[in-house]
Amino acid sequence: MWPIFRTVVGRGDAYVFAADTPREDAREYFLGVGVASFVAEIDGAIVGFYKLIANQRDRGSHVANASFMVDPTQRGKGIGRQLALHCLAEARERGYVAMQFNFVVASNQPAVRLWKNLGFAIVGTLPKVFRHRDLGDVDAYVMYREL
Repeated sequence: MWPIFRTVVGRGDAYVFAADTPREDAREYFLGVGVASFVAEIDGAIVGFYKLIANQRDRGSHVANASFMVDPTQRGKGIGRQLALHCLAEARERGYVAMQFNFVVASNQPAVRLWKNLGFAIVGTLPKVFRHRDLGDVDAYVMYREL
């Protein structure tokens, strides 16, 4: 998971983490207490993963949140979609009634298209909240769907 994390955040185009984020911080984010994490493998090698958590604590814990990473060399093979479908099923099984993504970088069009295709709606736009490495400050979306 660590090599994928480093590669994805190093691109500076989809995650808020700095390129020099320590390994332990990444580990805590994806594998910390209360985090359910799942991986996709091809021939025994991890090619993508996601974490599933409650979007908020207590009175907001009925809505799920998730974060995904796919090895950039494996993109275009449907791995992200398979992870997403697994995540939605897992969230339903765990009793969540909806899923919300709090920060989908608007310029990350493959992710935006995938989530829209899977029934998510953009319910809010956060203006210029992400410092894209190449594009400068860009918007991020809040995306939501009922389960």
